[in-house]
Amino acid sequence: MTVQRPVRRRTVNRPGRHGLVRGTRGRSRLNWRGWLALGLAAVAAGLLTWGAAARRLAPAGNTERGRFDAIVVLGTPADADGNPTAAELARVNEAVREYERGVAPRLVMSGGAAHNRFVEAEVMARAAEAEGIPAGAVLVEGRSKDTIQNVCYTERLMRAHGWRSAEVVSEGEHLPRVGLILCRTGLLWRTHAAPPLEAEPGWRRAAGAALETLKTARYLAWTRQTERCGP
Repeated sequence: MTVQRPVRRRTVNRPGRHGLVRGTRGRSRLNWRGWLALGLAAVAAGLLTWGAAARRLAPAGNTERGRFDAIVVLGTPADADGNPTAAELARVNEAVREYERGVAPRLVMSGGAAHNRFVEAEVMARAAEAEGIPAGAVLVEGRSKDTIQNVCYTERLMRAHGWRSAEVVSEGEHLPRVGLILCRTGLLWRTHAAPPLEAEPGWRRAAGAALETLKTARYLAWTRQTERCGP
């Protein structure tokens, strides 16, 4: 009597969805697309971790002094009609309070027409003057398009006047990245947070923190090496 042996079928490995291929025993393993996706995810996670850690460790200043040559207000966009937004007013209001406390004898508004046709520094300067700051005590740096240029062009303006120290005002989530950038200057500085004009919902604060973490990671991995302060 002849016993027939079962015929073993060969299984051809074919790419499946989601970067998987089917093995001979029904197991799935990654193909090159899957490994690429995992690698990119690992890089992204590493960058975000780096950014979050850098924000936590970022300095808030390099001096203990309480008086400065200038209070620098970093720009943020005006609205579509050229009026100051709540974010701009929050920064200007806090800078005015610091000026009235005697922290510095002048304000430097920094920010160009980065997001619309209105120069952010000019809008903030008008808002400060409307709050009673003398026009002669408000200087405008109106060319910068991002935070790196804010710091770079403001430092140039200050050095041209012989000023060497600054208190830098922006909202709290922005300041860790600002501190990392200021570390690369020769100024004496400290950062100062401008509280929002009204309480923000938790989701908005979380979104702002996440966006700043992404921007910090981008700064560390890319823009601090590639973005040079032009003429």
